[in-house]
Amino acid sequence: MGTSNDALGIAFMGAGDVSPLHADAVKRCSDTRLIGLWNRSPEKGRAKANDFGCRSYDTPEQLLADPAVEAVSVLTNLETHLQYVKMALEAGKKVLVEKPVGVSIDEINTMSEIAARTGLTCMPGHNYIYEDSIIRSKELIEGGHLGRLVAVYVMYHIHHPEEVAARYPGVIRQILTHNAYVLLYLAGPPRQLSAMKATLHYDEIPQEDIAMVNLTMKNGALAHFCASFAADDHSADPWTMMVKVIGTEGSTRYSYRDWVELKPAVVHSQTYTAYRGSIINEVAHFAKVCRGEAVPLSTLEDAVNAQRIIEGAEESIASGRTIDLMN
Repeated sequence: MGTSNDALGIAFMGAGDVSPLHADAVKRCSDTRLIGLWNRSPEKGRAKANDFGCRSYDTPEQLLADPAVEAVSVLTNLETHLQYVKMALEAGKKVLVEKPVGVSIDEINTMSEIAARTGLTCMPGHNYIYEDSIIRSKELIEGGHLGRLVAVYVMYHIHHPEEVAARYPGVIRQILTHNAYVLLYLAGPPRQLSAMKATLHYDEIPQEDIAMVNLTMKNGALAHFCASFAADDHSADPWTMMVKVIGTEGSTRYSYRDWVELKPAVVHSQTYTAYRGSIINEVAHFAKVCRGEAVPLSTLEDAVNAQRIIEGAEESIASGRTIDLMN
């Protein structure tokens, strides 16, 4: 059922840190409309609904029973994604599920099976790849314009205070998923990896605040990931969030630092406009997918492969070994 002006009616499961960015994205897209939200904490949910100018639902079931809601953005904590994706799909709603998509490969496969059975869209929130610079990089790689692929770097250095990091499972699960799906989108699956992690600036929580992964690609090229909540990079051409691809005949770069507003964001000391822009692009694309006008740039199969990289990194750290990902 359509909403007013044929805008896609979207509702949020969850109203945490990322919800203002999704609300802004829905508002900025001409063919989407935010109908309402449900949050586990009712008081916080009502406050966010008031901020966003939408309805606050008392229960997930009430949200899913609303015929104005055609699609659901699952923005809850990672451990509950499968529960709410399953509820939404079985209620006949299309789904955008934030990354990390699931706790395990089995969870993501279950989402994929339900989406196939119901015939409904279930799109992973792999927002970085909806940026024009990343799309252009892929086109250059696939067109052979960069020559033979040599190296891919996906770097993230943004300080997060301990009280914020305490809400997350650590940078491997929370951030390296971004690094993983970007690599998959640009260069395909790696064949092996080795990883390490450290906890450097937390006083109480045990989660790692920095992790690095080295990967070997199928063609022999190398890739490097870093994810860090430990410190900002204030040096020249800082690695705040950067994607760099180097080939024998050319190279590309995408960086948050090309668009910076000198005001605090939700958890960042500055506002990185590109991050907001990537979610706007993702939501706009999701609306097209829901209407059958486009296909996702990243699928649940890609989410499975990203999770395989994450679990491979965890295994490498635990065992001190290089992990073969092709078995």
